Amino acid sequence: MTDASQDGHHMAHALRLAARGLGNVWPNPAVGCVLVKDGSVVGRGWTQPGGRPHAEVRALQQAGPRAKGATAYVTLEPCAHHGVTPPCAGALIAARVARAVTALTDPDPRVSGKGHAMLRQAGIAVTEGWLAPEATRLNAGFLKRMTQGLPFVTLKLAATLDGRIATAAGESRWITGPDARRKVHALRMAHDAVMVGSGTALADDPDLTVRDLGARHQPVRILLDRGLTNAADSRLGRTAGHSPVWLVHGPAAGTAARDGWTRTGATLIEVPEAGGHLDLAAALQALPARGLTRILCEGGGTLGAALIRAGLIDDLALFTGAALIGADGHPALGPLHLAALQAAPRPILVETLSLGPDLYSLWQMPARG
Repeated sequence: MTDASQDGHHMAHALRLAARGLGNVWPNPAVGCVLVKDGSVVGRGWTQPGGRPHAEVRALQQAGPRAKGATAYVTLEPCAHHGVTPPCAGALIAARVARAVTALTDPDPRVSGKGHAMLRQAGIAVTEGWLAPEATRLNAGFLKRMTQGLPFVTLKLAATLDGRIATAAGESRWITGPDARRKVHALRMAHDAVMVGSGTALADDPDLTVRDLGARHQPVRILLDRGLTNAADSRLGRTAGHSPVWLVHGPAAGTAARDGWTRTGATLIEVPEAGGHLDLAAALQALPARGLTRILCEGGGTLGAALIRAGLIDDLALFTGAALIGADGHPALGPLHLAALQAAPRPILVETLSLGPDLYSLWQMPARG
C-alpha cells in the first residue's frame, strides 16, 4: 500500500468511527481518530455522547505509550482552546505523535487553524485535506451551524409509487413495511432532533422516539405550533419529562397553553411570525442557537413544502412504498408555487437502498442561488 493510499485508508476508518457519534454529541462535531504506528492501528476513538471525551483523547488513552512516533488520522482539526477539557492538539503534542493527517479545518473561531499551527510549532508534520468532501458531508450539521447559524435539515417523506402519502379518507398506515420503518428509526438516532408541524401532530399524535434499536439516547422532539393548538396531554406532552420536547410557537400563543406545556417539562421557544405563519428561518435559527446541528423533519407535506420554498432543506430522505393510491389520495408535498418547470428543485441522488418491497433513496437538495 502506498503512503497516499494508506492515508486514505486510515482516514476512511476514522470517518466510519466519527459517524458513530452522529445524533448524540451536539453541539460538538462528530470526530473520529485513528493512531497508526509501523502500519498497525494502536489506538482509535470517536467523540463520546454529550461531546466528551473527544476522539483524540479516547484514541490516545487506548494507545498509551505506543502513541509516541505514531501518525494521528483525525477527521477534524484538533481543538486548540481550553474549554471543559484541555485542547486535543496539546494532548497529541504531549503524546509525541510524529505526524497528523486531518480532513478539515475547524470553522469554530476558537480553533480555525490554531490547532494545526500548534502541531506544526511542536515539530509535528501536518497533512491537511484528506477525504475532505466525505468529512464535509459527515459533519455538515456542525459546519452549517458554525458558518451559517442554521441546522442541517433532512426532510423525510414516505410515499407510494405515485407520490401519495394517504388515501382520500386519510388512511396512511402503513405505506411502507417494517424494514423501512426500522430505517426511519435509524435516521432519528443519527439526528439531534426530530421535527413535525402542528397539522401532523394533531392528525397523528406522534411519539417521535427511537424504538427497537437499543438506543441509549433520544433525539429532541420539536413541534412547530404557531398558536400552541396541540394539547399538552398529547403523547409528546405526556412524555416530555422522559425525552426532551421543544415547542416553537408564535407571539400570539395563549398564556393557558404556554402554562400547560411548561408544566409538562417542555421547552417553549417563541419566534416571530411572517405572513400569518411562523417565520421558518427564524425558527430554524433558534435551534442551533441552543446547540442543535442535525434535524430530521417528519412534518408532512405542508411543512416540507414550506421548508423547500424557503430553501431550508438540505437532504431529502424518500421512502417509496410498493403501492398505488391515485390522484384522489393526499400528495407527498404541498404547493411549491412554481411558475415554470425550470424553477423546480433538482435534487442529486446520493444513495439508494432496497428495504424489503420498499425503496429508500437519499437526495441532496441543490444550493440556493
